[in-house]
Amino acid sequence: MAASRSAKKTPLSYDDRDYRRVEQSGLVASTVKIAETDLYILAPVQVDDLALQLTGQVRLHIERYMKEHPQFLTSLVPLALDETAPEVIQQMLTGGRLAGVGPMAAVAGSVAEFVGRGLRVKGIQEVIVENGGDIYVARQQPCTVAVFAGESPLSGKIGVKIPPEQMPCGVCCSSGTVGHSLSLGRADAVVVVAESTPLADAAATRLANEVRGEKKSITRSLDIAARIKGLAGVIVISGEKLGAWGNIELVRL
Repeated sequence: MAASRSAKKTPLSYDDRDYRRVEQSGLVASTVKIAETDLYILAPVQVDDLALQLTGQVRLHIERYMKEHPQFLTSLVPLALDETAPEVIQQMLTGGRLAGVGPMAAVAGSVAEFVGRGLRVKGIQEVIVENGGDIYVARQQPCTVAVFAGESPLSGKIGVKIPPEQMPCGVCCSSGTVGHSLSLGRADAVVVVAESTPLADAAATRLANEVRGEKKSITRSLDIAARIKGLAGVIVISGEKLGAWGNIELVRL
Protein backbone atom coordinates (compact mmCIF):
# COMPACT_ATOMS: atom_id res chain seq x y z
CA MET A 1 0.00 0.00 0.00
CA ALA A 2 1.85 3.08 -1.22
CA ALA A 3 0.49 6.40 -0.06
CA SER A 4 0.28 9.16 -2.67
CA ARG A 5 0.64 12.38 -0.72
CA SER A 6 0.78 16.02 -1.72
CA ALA A 7 2.33 17.43 1.45
CA LYS A 8 5.13 16.30 3.72
CA LYS A 9 4.81 14.92 7.21
CA THR A 10 6.65 16.59 10.06
CA PRO A 11 8.44 14.31 12.50
CA LEU A 12 11.44 15.62 14.41
CA SER A 13 13.67 13.16 12.61
CA TYR A 14 12.04 11.53 9.61
CA ASP A 15 14.42 8.56 9.58
CA ASP A 16 14.75 7.55 13.23
CA ARG A 17 11.50 9.00 14.56
CA ASP A 18 13.05 10.78 17.54
CA TYR A 19 9.79 12.77 17.76
CA ARG A 20 8.27 9.77 19.52
CA ARG A 21 10.20 10.58 22.68
CA VAL A 22 7.13 11.76 24.56
CA GLU A 23 6.01 12.03 28.15
CA GLN A 24 3.89 8.91 28.51
CA SER A 25 2.02 9.93 31.68
CA GLY A 26 1.78 6.37 32.97
CA LEU A 27 0.84 4.85 29.62
CA VAL A 28 2.60 1.88 28.06
CA ALA A 29 4.17 2.14 24.60
CA SER A 30 3.47 -0.37 21.83
CA THR A 31 4.63 -0.34 18.23
CA VAL A 32 3.22 -1.90 15.07
CA LYS A 33 5.03 -2.11 11.75
CA ILE A 34 3.54 -3.60 8.58
CA ALA A 35 5.24 -2.58 5.33
CA GLU A 36 5.20 1.25 5.29
CA THR A 37 2.75 1.48 8.20
CA ASP A 38 4.61 2.35 11.42
CA LEU A 39 2.44 3.05 14.47
CA TYR A 40 3.43 4.22 17.93
CA ILE A 41 0.67 3.58 20.46
CA LEU A 42 0.25 4.65 24.08
CA ALA A 43 -2.33 2.87 26.23
CA PRO A 44 -2.72 1.72 29.86
CA VAL A 45 -1.64 -1.80 28.85
CA GLN A 46 0.43 -3.43 26.14
CA VAL A 47 -1.62 -3.65 22.94
CA ASP A 48 0.89 -4.91 20.35
CA ASP A 49 -1.03 -8.05 19.32
CA LEU A 50 -4.47 -6.46 19.12
CA ALA A 51 -3.12 -3.36 17.35
CA LEU A 52 -1.31 -5.58 14.86
CA GLN A 53 -4.60 -7.35 14.03
CA LEU A 54 -6.41 -4.04 13.59
CA THR A 55 -3.64 -2.63 11.42
CA GLY A 56 -3.77 -5.69 9.20
CA GLN A 57 -7.53 -5.32 8.87
CA VAL A 58 -7.46 -1.67 7.85
CA ARG A 59 -4.61 -2.20 5.41
CA LEU A 60 -6.55 -5.05 3.80
CA HIS A 61 -9.60 -2.80 3.33
CA ILE A 62 -7.49 -0.10 1.69
CA GLU A 63 -5.38 -2.41 -0.45
CA ARG A 64 -8.42 -4.26 -1.79
CA TYR A 65 -10.18 -1.03 -2.65
CA MET A 66 -7.09 0.37 -4.39
CA LYS A 67 -6.82 -2.79 -6.47
CA GLU A 68 -10.44 -2.46 -7.59
CA HIS A 69 -10.26 1.34 -7.99
CA PRO A 70 -6.71 2.35 -9.08
CA GLN A 71 -7.61 6.04 -9.18
CA PHE A 72 -8.15 5.90 -5.41
CA LEU A 73 -4.37 5.59 -5.02
CA THR A 74 -3.23 8.13 -7.59
CA SER A 75 -5.83 10.90 -7.59
CA LEU A 76 -4.76 14.26 -6.17
CA VAL A 77 -8.31 15.59 -6.49
CA PRO A 78 -11.47 14.48 -4.67
CA LEU A 79 -13.29 11.38 -5.87
CA ALA A 80 -16.99 10.56 -5.71
CA LEU A 81 -18.34 9.04 -2.53
CA ASP A 82 -18.96 5.28 -2.51
CA GLU A 83 -21.62 4.11 -0.08
CA THR A 84 -20.78 0.47 -0.83
CA ALA A 85 -17.16 0.84 0.31
CA PRO A 86 -15.83 -0.11 3.77
CA GLU A 87 -16.21 2.60 6.40
CA VAL A 88 -12.54 3.56 6.36
CA ILE A 89 -12.70 4.11 2.59
CA GLN A 90 -15.81 6.24 2.96
CA GLN A 91 -14.03 8.35 5.59
CA MET A 92 -11.05 8.87 3.29
CA LEU A 93 -13.30 9.83 0.38
CA THR A 94 -15.28 12.21 2.59
CA GLY A 95 -12.16 13.79 4.07
CA GLY A 96 -10.70 14.32 0.62
CA ARG A 97 -13.89 15.89 -0.70
CA LEU A 98 -14.27 18.24 2.26
CA ALA A 99 -10.63 19.34 2.06
CA GLY A 100 -10.38 19.40 -1.73
CA VAL A 101 -7.64 16.76 -2.11
CA GLY A 102 -7.32 13.12 -3.15
CA PRO A 103 -8.45 10.42 -0.70
CA MET A 104 -4.93 9.14 -0.01
CA ALA A 105 -4.18 12.45 1.67
CA ALA A 106 -6.20 10.99 4.55
CA VAL A 107 -4.61 7.54 4.70
CA ALA A 108 -2.30 7.98 7.70
CA GLY A 109 -4.97 9.61 9.82
CA SER A 110 -7.49 6.98 8.77
CA VAL A 111 -5.24 4.12 9.83
CA ALA A 112 -4.52 5.82 13.17
CA GLU A 113 -8.21 6.35 13.88
CA PHE A 114 -9.23 2.84 12.79
CA VAL A 115 -6.72 1.29 15.18
CA GLY A 116 -7.54 3.71 18.00
CA ARG A 117 -11.27 3.19 17.70
CA GLY A 118 -10.77 -0.57 17.48
CA LEU A 119 -8.79 -0.56 20.71
CA ARG A 120 -11.48 1.47 22.43
CA VAL A 121 -14.17 -0.99 21.31
CA LYS A 122 -12.12 -3.65 23.11
CA GLY A 123 -12.34 -1.65 26.33
CA ILE A 124 -9.09 0.33 26.15
CA GLN A 125 -10.61 3.73 26.65
CA GLU A 126 -7.42 5.81 26.88
CA VAL A 127 -5.28 5.54 23.77
CA ILE A 128 -2.99 7.61 21.58
CA VAL A 129 -2.11 6.30 18.12
CA GLU A 130 0.57 8.14 16.13
CA ASN A 131 1.15 7.36 12.46
CA GLY A 132 3.83 9.41 10.72
CA GLY A 133 2.93 12.68 12.40
CA ASP A 134 -0.84 12.11 12.44
CA ILE A 135 -2.40 11.35 15.82
CA TYR A 136 -5.66 9.89 17.06
CA VAL A 137 -5.98 10.80 20.72
CA ALA A 138 -8.55 9.74 23.33
CA ARG A 139 -7.73 10.53 26.94
CA GLN A 140 -9.58 11.53 30.10
CA GLN A 141 -7.16 14.33 30.93
CA PRO A 142 -5.75 17.29 28.98
CA CYS A 143 -3.02 16.51 26.46
CA THR A 144 -0.46 18.81 24.91
CA VAL A 145 0.91 18.02 21.46
CA ALA A 146 4.22 19.70 20.65
CA VAL A 147 4.60 21.22 17.19
CA PHE A 148 7.78 20.50 15.27
CA ALA A 149 8.26 22.96 12.41
CA GLY A 150 11.57 22.12 10.79
CA GLU A 151 14.02 25.00 10.77
CA SER A 152 11.47 27.54 11.98
CA PRO A 153 12.56 29.33 15.18
CA LEU A 154 9.12 28.42 16.55
CA SER A 155 9.81 24.71 16.21
CA GLY A 156 9.39 22.80 19.47
CA LYS A 157 8.43 25.96 21.34
CA ILE A 158 4.68 25.76 20.83
CA GLY A 159 2.17 23.11 21.76
CA VAL A 160 -1.52 22.51 21.17
CA LYS A 161 -3.49 21.78 24.34
CA ILE A 162 -6.40 19.39 23.86
CA PRO A 163 -9.02 19.33 26.66
CA PRO A 164 -10.77 16.03 27.55
CA GLU A 165 -14.11 17.25 26.22
CA GLN A 166 -12.59 17.67 22.75
CA MET A 167 -11.47 14.04 22.62
CA PRO A 168 -11.45 11.65 20.89
CA CYS A 169 -10.07 13.70 18.05
CA GLY A 170 -7.38 13.86 15.42
CA VAL A 171 -4.31 16.10 15.52
CA CYS A 172 -2.55 16.00 12.16
CA CYS A 173 0.46 17.85 10.78
CA SER A 174 1.84 18.42 7.28
CA SER A 175 4.81 20.41 6.01
CA GLY A 176 6.43 21.58 2.82
CA THR A 177 9.95 21.72 4.28
CA VAL A 178 10.33 18.47 6.24
CA GLY A 179 10.02 14.91 4.97
CA HIS A 180 10.30 13.18 1.61
CA SER A 181 6.92 13.66 -0.07
CA LEU A 182 6.03 16.07 -2.85
CA SER A 183 4.58 19.34 -1.59
CA LEU A 184 2.94 22.24 -3.38
CA GLY A 185 3.62 24.64 -0.49
CA ARG A 186 6.40 25.89 1.77
CA ALA A 187 4.82 25.70 5.22
CA ASP A 188 7.11 24.56 8.02
CA ALA A 189 4.07 23.11 9.76
CA VAL A 190 0.31 23.09 9.42
CA VAL A 191 -1.46 21.48 12.37
CA VAL A 192 -5.16 20.64 12.18
CA VAL A 193 -7.43 19.50 15.00
CA ALA A 194 -10.73 17.86 14.09
CA GLU A 195 -13.13 15.27 15.47
CA SER A 196 -12.34 13.15 12.41
CA THR A 197 -8.68 12.16 12.10
CA PRO A 198 -9.04 11.39 8.36
CA LEU A 199 -10.45 14.88 7.81
CA ALA A 200 -7.70 16.48 9.92
CA ASP A 201 -5.10 14.63 7.85
CA ALA A 202 -6.62 15.62 4.50
CA ALA A 203 -7.10 19.23 5.60
CA ALA A 204 -3.50 19.51 6.84
CA THR A 205 -2.35 18.43 3.38
CA ARG A 206 -4.59 20.94 1.60
CA LEU A 207 -3.72 23.86 3.87
CA ALA A 208 0.02 23.18 3.72
CA ASN A 209 -0.22 23.30 -0.08
CA GLU A 210 -1.53 26.86 0.15
CA VAL A 211 1.43 28.30 2.09
CA ARG A 212 4.15 29.84 -0.08
CA GLY A 213 6.07 31.63 2.67
CA GLU A 214 4.60 35.13 2.42
CA LYS A 215 2.26 36.39 5.13
CA LYS A 216 -0.72 36.64 2.80
CA SER A 217 -0.46 32.94 1.97
CA ILE A 218 -0.81 32.10 5.67
CA THR A 219 -3.95 34.23 5.75
CA ARG A 220 -5.21 32.50 2.62
CA SER A 221 -4.62 29.09 4.18
CA LEU A 222 -6.55 30.06 7.31
CA ASP A 223 -9.39 31.51 5.23
CA ILE A 224 -9.68 28.16 3.45
CA ALA A 225 -9.60 26.35 6.81
CA ALA A 226 -12.60 28.38 7.96
CA ARG A 227 -14.57 27.06 4.98
CA ILE A 228 -13.76 23.37 5.54
CA LYS A 229 -16.66 21.88 7.47
CA GLY A 230 -15.67 19.85 10.52
CA LEU A 231 -12.39 21.45 11.56
CA ALA A 232 -11.95 22.57 15.17
CA GLY A 233 -8.76 24.59 14.83
CA VAL A 234 -5.65 25.16 12.73
CA ILE A 235 -2.10 26.45 13.21
CA VAL A 236 0.09 27.54 10.31
CA ILE A 237 3.83 28.14 10.78
CA SER A 238 6.13 29.48 8.09
CA GLY A 239 9.54 30.74 9.22
CA GLU A 240 9.00 33.25 11.99
CA LYS A 241 5.33 33.72 11.10
CA LEU A 242 2.45 31.97 12.82
CA GLY A 243 -1.27 32.11 12.20
CA ALA A 244 -4.12 30.34 13.99
CA TRP A 245 -7.84 29.86 13.46
CA GLY A 246 -10.67 28.21 15.37
CA ASN A 247 -11.10 26.66 18.78
CA ILE A 248 -7.47 25.89 19.50
CA GLU A 249 -5.36 26.62 22.59
CA LEU A 250 -1.65 27.30 22.11
CA VAL A 251 0.80 26.85 24.97
CA ARG A 252 4.45 27.82 25.30
CA LEU A 253 6.80 24.88 25.77
